[in-house]
Amino acid sequence: MPVLTDAQLAQFAEHGYLIVHAVLDIHEVIAPLIAEYDHLLDAVCRELYADARLPAVYDDLPFGERLVRLYAETAGNFAQHFDISLPQGGVTATTPIHVGSAVFRLLTNPRLLDVVEALIGPEIVCNPVQHVRIKPPQRYVPEGTNALVGATSWHQDQGVVLPEADESRILTVWLPVTAATVENGCLMAIPGSHRDGLATHCPANGAKQDLHIPAKLLRADVAVPLPMEPGDVLVMDRRTQHASLPNRSDGIRWSFDLRYNPVGHPTGRPAFPEFVVRSGARPEQVVRKPEEWARLWYAARDRLAGIETAPFNRWQTVAPVCA
Repeated sequence: MPVLTDAQLAQFAEHGYLIVHAVLDIHEVIAPLIAEYDHLLDAVCRELYADARLPAVYDDLPFGERLVRLYAETAGNFAQHFDISLPQGGVTATTPIHVGSAVFRLLTNPRLLDVVEALIGPEIVCNPVQHVRIKPPQRYVPEGTNALVGATSWHQDQGVVLPEADESRILTVWLPVTAATVENGCLMAIPGSHRDGLATHCPANGAKQDLHIPAKLLRADVAVPLPMEPGDVLVMDRRTQHASLPNRSDGIRWSFDLRYNPVGHPTGRPAFPEFVVRSGARPEQVVRKPEEWARLWYAARDRLAGIETAPFNRWQTVAPVCA
């Protein structure tokens, strides 16, 4: 039986996105992720407490409430401590990155890869454009905070990679760890916008890494909110215009934002490590152990430490449409 029906494939082709329900097992995939991040958050809280930057470690609170308390007490930004990719610039030998085994099992989950294969074929690379987004309530997010923590502006995922990847069949895979609702900041997408080509992206407040499509180029009046439950998976074309709503709830909104592309296609971020997750033609190249994946990222961090790198996108100047 096909993983995706003809109707689902037609919907993806028509709208540029598709929600596939109940792909990931809550107990086998989602619960280990929460446990792994709970351990990571504990370490962050204890370090801040030891440095007198946090009045208590709050180890009696569940993950979401504890993270909210962390942001409320410190007014800090700890996104990089939890992220599964390095930042675009300013990398040092000690830049935090999380490359845990539960995350690796998510990236290589067979049911997830079955969905990916149905859309881009059986020879699959995990693209290094990948992030975890654990968003506290918007009221705790300082002005100008990046999209790993705050609301995400309208953009296309093709717009945040280098032109070398313009013809790569990069598939966005977005999935919630907590329920994604209109109140807590679920994604929105503009149906059919993937057929409009790549729009100009404008740097926000002069920050070349924080990009958005200006309102005059959007059909935002037809945008559709995309609420989802844990275990669901959203797949999107690389040119689908999308954004997130702000988190106006009292809790966190937690998601993983992943990319996959066919083996041999440029990833658009050549300084960061890709790895083969499924291949019948090259089985010896498939990375099968989480420590192998972790070593790829640690090696990239060592290589990039202290080197000034340009942002991994093409929008280095402000176009007239941005005025």
